[in-house]
Amino acid sequence: MEQESRLSERIADSILSMITVEKRFLPGSKLPNENILSEELKVSRTTLREAIRILATGGILEIRRGRGTFVREDFMLPQSEELSPLSSAKVNARDLYEMRLIFEPEAAFYAALRATEEEIQRILSLGREIEERIRRQEDRTDLEQAFHRSIAKATHNEFMNQLMPIIYEGIHKGVRLSSASGEAVQATLVDHKILMDFLQARNAEGARNAMRIHILHAMEQLPLESI
Repeated sequence: MEQESRLSERIADSILSMITVEKRFLPGSKLPNENILSEELKVSRTTLREAIRILATGGILEIRRGRGTFVREDFMLPQSEELSPLSSAKVNARDLYEMRLIFEPEAAFYAALRATEEEIQRILSLGREIEERIRRQEDRTDLEQAFHRSIAKATHNEFMNQLMPIIYEGIHKGVRLSSASGEAVQATLVDHKILMDFLQARNAEGARNAMRIHILHAMEQLPLESI
């Protein structure tokens, strides 16, 4: 019973991260239904319900009978006032990608070493969803951002999480540009698969190199100076 309680608390933390770190669910938005969310998080619906109850008790979620579970309208997302001037700065795409090249390979390295099993499964789930959207030729910006945020979160380094908003614009621009380049899209599919395999194997050096190659491919294939 104690082990189940700890699992529920970890799942509650994962859902909270979807709200506060990934910004996947904003105040007032509805969470996916139990079947979808429990499958994504790889837990039973009983564990998921307990995690939701924990967050509802904490004033983060609201259960509306017959309608589903929502992020409370009055829930205030944490802000990083110190970094906000940087995140709103006008910088070119090449600068953003150079920053990603410095930052994200190390995030992948530490994520491979420190991620919980739930965090690894979340990264893999997001990666598979990205593949599906690419194959359906649908916009994947939100999932790409969530994928890279989930890797940063798995480092268990709070400053890395605080830095992530600075590079969201780079991810957004990269997705927009790659949509017009079949070569870049195919590289994303291959690069993500290699990165996911290394993370699943807990191979930190492999994950670091895979992330570095992924970003270098983007810098080579995308017309960064044109935006």
